Amino acid sequence: MDDSQPTLDHDASDPGYETGDDALFQAPVSAEAVREATREATATAAIAAARSSRGGRFRHILPSRSGKLIAGVVIVGLITLFGIFGPMIAQPPRDSDNPALLPPSPEHWLGTTKLGYDVFSQLAWGTQGSLFIGIVAGIVALVLAVVFGVFAGYFGGVLDELLTLFTNIVLVIPGLPVVMVIAAYVQNAEGLGPLARSSLLVALILGITGWAGSAVVLRAQARSLRTREYVAAARVAGEKPGRIIFVEILPNLVPLLAAQFIFGVIFAVLGEAGLSYLGLGPTGSITLGTMLNDAQTGQAVGTGAWWWFVPPGAIIAALGAGLSLINFAIDEVVNPKLRLAPENAKRQRRAAKAGKGVADTGAFA
Repeated sequence: MDDSQPTLDHDASDPGYETGDDALFQAPVSAEAVREATREATATAAIAAARSSRGGRFRHILPSRSGKLIAGVVIVGLITLFGIFGPMIAQPPRDSDNPALLPPSPEHWLGTTKLGYDVFSQLAWGTQGSLFIGIVAGIVALVLAVVFGVFAGYFGGVLDELLTLFTNIVLVIPGLPVVMVIAAYVQNAEGLGPLARSSLLVALILGITGWAGSAVVLRAQARSLRTREYVAAARVAGEKPGRIIFVEILPNLVPLLAAQFIFGVIFAVLGEAGLSYLGLGPTGSITLGTMLNDAQTGQAVGTGAWWWFVPPGAIIAALGAGLSLINFAIDEVVNPKLRLAPENAKRQRRAAKAGKGVADTGAFA
């Protein structure tokens, strides 16, 4: 019996030559296939490097060609630029030397109020004041949401139960009545000095009362992230809990934190407008809400002075719409199903036009 091994026609230098115990039972791989695979891998690496050099590594967290994001950024950007640079080109907002209740004209682009104030000037300063209140209140609400949400979700145990209990209590309390009571009490309290009835005080009140909903969302995400492998590895490596939260968990919550911050800004802008309309807003500064209050007390609707109350209302509506569009775009980052929904709808429409049946669940029949 011949125990000699069979002779192979492949050279060991051939890229398709297989070595090892199972080499005799494997199909030979051609050198052309190996070279093709090498070219594809090289091309893929080159494309990835090019995208990384152009900032493409951050592109995966953004919805591709999101019309909501573009429209929202444009609207909010224009309003922000108007609030920053508008006061530089407008006359003093408290200048009453102008004739009263003038309609829009080349001299006064948005007319004047009952006291002779220029509406365009007040609108520029009011936009700046409302943006300030919204940003400050959004930051305060986000910080409190992180403390009561992320910390509770990560640590768990008794601390989680206590923080969650307090969050649920704040969550079920009706927001607007509480804000009205706190604003009325604090603004009339003695010892506050210039802080009483100021924009900063209103922003702090709105931020302190508007964090509970965001804390619930962040707590749920933190509870999910604390069981991930990289968090467990950092804990085993001896990292302190504070560093794990700020280095390992919070960076993975950036889209959600941005969405909650934008929600806080929207809540603050609308809340300030409601407080000011009821006469509980800041008195030492001008905001879009105080403009609406002045128009209401000055009987702008009865006198037909539409230019007095329409512009601030339009700015509030546009700012809320722009921030909401940005928030919707961020939701598509947090929830990939929302990002794929438009493409799935287009695919179903194309299938329907082509004559293919589409089930009620969206699957092709």
